[in-house]
Amino acid sequence: MEEPGISRRPSIYYRPINPNDLDRLEKIHRDIFPIKYESEFFQSVVNGVGIVSWAAVDRNRPGGYSDELIGFVTAKFVLAKESEIDDLICYGSSQGEETLIYILTLGVVETYRNHGIAMSLINGVIRYASGLSSCRGVYLHVIAYNNPAIRLYNRLMFRCVRRLKGFYLIKRQHFDAFLFVYFVNGSRSPCSPLEVAMFVVNYMKNGIKSVASKLVRKEEQGLKWLVCKDAGCVLPTQTKPNLGSSSGY
Repeated sequence: MEEPGISRRPSIYYRPINPNDLDRLEKIHRDIFPIKYESEFFQSVVNGVGIVSWAAVDRNRPGGYSDELIGFVTAKFVLAKESEIDDLICYGSSQGEETLIYILTLGVVETYRNHGIAMSLINGVIRYASGLSSCRGVYLHVIAYNNPAIRLYNRLMFRCVRRLKGFYLIKRQHFDAFLFVYFVNGSRSPCSPLEVAMFVVNYMKNGIKSVASKLVRKEEQGLKWLVCKDAGCVLPTQTKPNLGSSSGY
């Protein structure tokens, strides 16, 4: 069946996904994602079992399609201490209770792309996460060749913290993934000034003997001081394969 066109004056409305969206949700996933999702996943989404979700519809769409999905985002809660970004989280006095929201899938049908729908859906997730006092961030994986998704998350101020080698396995071929994080509720961001300062201090401490010996050797040649290069922030790389998030828009 041919996809209905866009309305002349789209009126985009956002609502929770419900059981009536099941067939449409499955179809869009089949059409835009290279990964096959099991029926249990879709049942969990439409029934809200362990998954939170938002749908986008066009109220002005003609032909009886005014409440049909044109976009969606699905996500789940993860305990921060059990996540792959555990080392990047700033824990408070309630350590062990902090959570994260992991984005599973994000998609917009082709005729409605470039209308800001994907950005609005992700902003909705961020607002939701920010309203939960125990939540420390929103994170997701993006396959390395998905440049539109990478540009989107950069515009939304997500931080790309890791590149995971061979993270995705699609049709017997491995693809790298980028790990993006948006920190909320006072959680720290990677490469903060404090991290850089600590990196420099540790670097200088570990190399103090070597530096001192170089100064002694150079003293007779008239060297009065040593100029140090700026230190960067090095983040660990995780290579553990996992089923990551997908974006299509």
